[in-house]
Amino acid sequence: MLEAIKNIFSVKDIRKKLIFTFLILLLFRVGSFITIPGLDKITINEQLGAGTSGFASMINLISGGAFSRLSIFSMTIGPYITASIVLNLLQFVIPSLERLAKEGEEGRKKLNKFTKYLTIAFAFIEGLGLYFTYKSYLLTKLSHGAGEVLGFLLFITSLIAGTSLLTWLGDKITEHGIGNGISMIVFFGIVAQLPTTISSFANLAGSGFTGILIFAALMIGLVLLIAGVVFVQNAERRIPVNYAKRVVGRKMYGGQSTHIPIKLAMAGVMPLIFAMSFMSFPSIIIGLVTDVNNLTGFWKVVYNLFTASSGSAWYYLLGYAVIYMVLIIAFTFIYTMFIVNPVEIANNLKKNGGFVPGIRAGKNTSEYINSVLVRITAAGSIFLAAIAILPIILQAFTNQSISFSGNSILILVSVGLEILRGLETQMVSRNYSGFLG
Repeated sequence: MLEAIKNIFSVKDIRKKLIFTFLILLLFRVGSFITIPGLDKITINEQLGAGTSGFASMINLISGGAFSRLSIFSMTIGPYITASIVLNLLQFVIPSLERLAKEGEEGRKKLNKFTKYLTIAFAFIEGLGLYFTYKSYLLTKLSHGAGEVLGFLLFITSLIAGTSLLTWLGDKITEHGIGNGISMIVFFGIVAQLPTTISSFANLAGSGFTGILIFAALMIGLVLLIAGVVFVQNAERRIPVNYAKRVVGRKMYGGQSTHIPIKLAMAGVMPLIFAMSFMSFPSIIIGLVTDVNNLTGFWKVVYNLFTASSGSAWYYLLGYAVIYMVLIIAFTFIYTMFIVNPVEIANNLKKNGGFVPGIRAGKNTSEYINSVLVRITAAGSIFLAAIAILPIILQAFTNQSISFSGNSILILVSVGLEILRGLETQMVSRNYSGFLG
């Protein structure tokens, strides 16, 4: 391991990428401490500094504590993720968007531009929800009379600018740094909150011999959970592929045996991030059109389902868990189908003389790959959902809030493995041995 780390920093290109990524993440960390202009910091510390719960706790965790400080990065990259989801779904119903997705690099650039426009729109909507929720935190001169318009503009533009800046920083990490920029920002936000999380674990366990046993049990459970996540992230189904021999001139080609790797967690942590972002929107929309403190009937039930916290009734927590689980499974399938095209794989195999043993080339091969992909994705999505909702279910029956949820573990482990694989690939290409072998 030490030798691998030494090799990493001995390669100029990799060293530059690591330093660049670190500096960008440092900017993100600094920005998470810059409070939205015009807010009363004393009131924020008194009301939010003591801690958040429920979905707000998760948002606070992935934002590195920015939400509890109402900083310019309070919304993190949530609006961008929501915009990406919407644009991907629109490709199914708008032919022109579908054609852009198939046009290669130029098409992706245009889609990325549309995503940025949608990000600003969703940031404005989410910013409105936060404004009406935390309007009372504005300084007196900005919350009444002529100053109210200025207070509104400062609040909204600061949040939109913060989200836009984070999106841009994420793009720069993807382009010039290590790993996927959006995943890295979420990863670093969770890492920044680890000391607070460990402290909350210790408080949850309590003191005395019983408290030590509970803390030890939590740590053992955490280690086993991490081991399970690592196993699932690395697990894959290998579809065997043979290539027929063919003679071109005086040379013979083909005759090889290889495989198509279908990973159990093909979509990685993106479905979790998508689901988290999607879960925040119903409560924001309801908060925009009505006073959440005076909700009754159907809308009260809907609002409570999407904002379940440690003080919520157990049936609201279970309802929240079910909705969250369904969203994770759905987004896992959607994202996987976007990145893996069985028809294209089958056509490429046929074009190059490859075939799956026992399966006829062409349509039969694509159907076989699709059936394997569906089964593998189903198993992976159920695992992701189970890990994500386990703390919520425990909270429903024990009334104990666990801020460091399965989402956090999955994101930390998955992004960590992604970083290691990226470094491994770059090191092996330069004839170095890496971390993983």
